[in-house]
Amino acid sequence: MFEFLRSTVVDTDDEGLRRITHERMKVFAKFTAEDCLTCKLLGPGFAKFADDEEYQGILFVRLASDENPVAKQLMNQRAAPFFVSYCQGRILECDTRETDADVRAQLDRLRAFMPHTA
Repeated sequence: MFEFLRSTVVDTDDEGLRRITHERMKVFAKFTAEDCLTCKLLGPGFAKFADDEEYQGILFVRLASDENPVAKQLMNQRAAPFFVSYCQGRILECDTRETDADVRAQLDRLRAFMPHTA
């Protein structure tokens, strides 16, 4: 099981993402592409959000879509950077984001989401 005390960005692959999203309550994933200028521009903000106390209950992960078949398939219909919010292994929201404000808005929705518990 993954143990993360701080919300720091974790680089992973398709298999790791599948495992992490089932082991952690809330996960925020960034799918990137090597040739994506917006991905590079949003990189510092993504890292800053990961270290922000406000989001300490969320695990931040990053996947290179060029190196992961499942991520690449998701990206075939979307442009990078593509962000996905997961809660209890389920996708809550996924879309392309172009600004730090857009990323923060999606993060705030994930943070506020109250999962069903049985």
